[in-house]
Amino acid sequence: MAEIRRLPESLVNRIAAGEVVERPAAALKELVENAIDAGATRIAVTLVEGGLERIEVTDDGCGMSPAEMALALERHATSKLPDESIELVATLGFRGEALPSIASVAKFTVESRVRGAEQGWRRVVDHGTLTAEGPAALPPGTRVRVENLFGKVPARRKFLRTARSEYAACADVVKRLAMARPEIGFTLDHATGGGGGRTILSLQPGQDLADRVAQVVARELKDNGVAIDLEQPSGAGTMRLTGIAGLPTYNRGVADHQYLFVNGRPVKDRLLVGAVRGAYSDMLARDRHAVLALFLDLPPEEVDVNVHPAKTEVRFRHAAAVRGFIVSGLRHSLASGDRRSAQAPDGAAMGRWISEPVRAEPAPALASIFAGRDWTRPSASVREASQAWRAYEGEVMDRSGAEPLGRAEEAAPLPEAPEAFPLGVARGQVAQTYIVAEAADGLVIVDQHAAHERLVLERLKAAGAGEATARPQALLIPDVVELDEVDCDRLEGAAAKLAELGLQVERFGPGAMLVRSLPHALAKADPGKLLRDIADDLAHHGEALLLGEKLDLVLATMACHGSVRAGRTLTVAEMNALLREMERTPRSGQCNHGRPTWVKLRMEDVEKLFGRH
Repeated sequence: MAEIRRLPESLVNRIAAGEVVERPAAALKELVENAIDAGATRIAVTLVEGGLERIEVTDDGCGMSPAEMALALERHATSKLPDESIELVATLGFRGEALPSIASVAKFTVESRVRGAEQGWRRVVDHGTLTAEGPAALPPGTRVRVENLFGKVPARRKFLRTARSEYAACADVVKRLAMARPEIGFTLDHATGGGGGRTILSLQPGQDLADRVAQVVARELKDNGVAIDLEQPSGAGTMRLTGIAGLPTYNRGVADHQYLFVNGRPVKDRLLVGAVRGAYSDMLARDRHAVLALFLDLPPEEVDVNVHPAKTEVRFRHAAAVRGFIVSGLRHSLASGDRRSAQAPDGAAMGRWISEPVRAEPAPALASIFAGRDWTRPSASVREASQAWRAYEGEVMDRSGAEPLGRAEEAAPLPEAPEAFPLGVARGQVAQTYIVAEAADGLVIVDQHAAHERLVLERLKAAGAGEATARPQALLIPDVVELDEVDCDRLEGAAAKLAELGLQVERFGPGAMLVRSLPHALAKADPGKLLRDIADDLAHHGEALLLGEKLDLVLATMACHGSVRAGRTLTVAEMNALLREMERTPRSGQCNHGRPTWVKLRMEDVEKLFGRH
């Protein structure tokens, strides 16, 4: 057996650096978190070549004395734990090896000045070796510079990505921390090795949370989202959920625009991501993702932030309660605000109204009217060629047999209080698919199938879903489903919760479950497949929440088959009834697949089409 020995200090530092500093973004995260914890009101970040060449973080926080600076560069030294209650830490970072670990794999320069001191102090550590220290001139606060990261560790350096990729990761870190602290001003500058620096982010201190999120994520999010502010009792205190959630129609193809925070700490936690997916389950297509920023605050003893070296994952004491709070909170907030549609008419489509005239060839008789005429000359006179026009008119009449007729029906006048009917009054139907309505402030176009599909689903959920779970469908012969023993243990532990949803199961030996009843809406489902999916969900989230989502999917399918199809002719009364029900129904701004059910063309835009602006 090999002899057990103590590792040298330099190797210990590099091992610690491997846990904390796997790339420039990780080092930047530690430095910015330190600046936030120091009470800074402004933080300036400068990157060169995506942080591969240089990272610089300057703040106006409390600063450090020369003795504190020396102690901060020792391993397991921190000011962020006043006692040994590590589970009650209220700061962003407290891993004592962060600064010495960074200094062991880069040229590390720290300058700091305590407020009220005549001058600051400077220390330079090059890959673990102190090379210089002395007085420094700087305003109160701290400036840290990290250069040539992994310069003397080629085995680590070669695994870093390109400067562009590393910059993207660094920018994401700054954006997340900037959203977590709207009271702090942030600036982010980036320069390439050859110069040409530019300011990427400039955020003023003291911003409103919604303004900060919209400025960092997307400016249109504020107009296409709903504000979240909910509270719920939890253990020793209260859980609070704040932030802004994008409307389902305002979505992206990747989940990179979902920003989640727990007690002000940016996290990428599977339970929270699953809760967001569950909240939007019947409002988005499977390949689309919501855009949002959610801030969950709860007592420190209710959450463990020490389960991941970089603290990007957390563990909740009552995970089921947290997930249920987020799902119900999001659904409640969206139900009060998502009657709106997030998608305005596409700008390119609007442009084609003007920029692409019809290029169809004129009829032979009509062509003679324009033949040999120079329309570019201002002096050209316009004279009606009556014989040619009559010939063209006769040709059209011969082809069609009669003039084209539209279906006309008397429409209701606009209401005296137009704000009571945001979707206006129906004026007609186009292509037997789209309802055209006149509102007080513009023209509304409704996709009749998408809109009615959502209305039917909400009716089913309000009236039928409760009965579906309250009246379970008993199986004539109980079904035996064979599973892994661990999956059986999970299902047995959740049996009471499953029974509330209409799924009655019981243990049938070490590796099997007996299914006695199914929810009414899932009466035709395969019990084996259903239990396996629920067992997988229990393994990931600890609660049988997938069953509720499956019910929503079944109801969505029923709604699709029971809704008004495209191609059906509607009367004006039917159109208006559909519009009125949309105004009363939650989530009517999008169909069950996340597409908009209506768009509005403002009257100013209509006037622009005709040059009346």
